Order: sequence, then C-alpha cells, then structure tokens
Amino acid sequence: MNHFGGVHFAARATAPALFSVGPVDPVCPPSTVYAAYHRYAGDRDIRVWRHADHGGGYGAQAREQPRRLHERGLSPWR
Repeated sequence: MNHFGGVHFAARATAPALFSVGPVDPVCPPSTVYAAYHRYAGDRDIRVWRHADHGGGYGAQAREQPRRLHERGLSPWR
C-alpha cells in the first residue's frame, strides 16, 4: 500500500489526539491534515507550526505530547 488517507479513518477514532501541521510540508499537505482533523471523532487539538515543514514543531511537539496526556489523566505522572 503506497498511500492511504487518514481522513477515511478519522471518523472512527476516539482516542484524544494532538494533530500537528507544517504549512510548508511537502509530504503531508496541510489540507490533508486539516481534513483529518475536522473529521476526527475524538477529543482533538491542533498545533500549527508556522514556517515549518514535515518536521513540524520538532522538539517542542515532543514536549507537548506528554503534557497533554498528563492533563487528561493518561500518563504515569501523578
């Protein structure tokens, strides 16, 4: 399978999700990320990394993920 669209599976997903989009991403065009985000059935949020490519927020995104899990009671931190 060379390609599949996340938008087709988004309506079935229910886990909390943090989407990330880089407006100049040549791999995953922003329109595809926004399409999946808008169809996502679960709790969701999106971070737009201005002037970013496919790497998005790089280290900043990696720090934000565990923080969001902790806020939702989904991390081992107590």
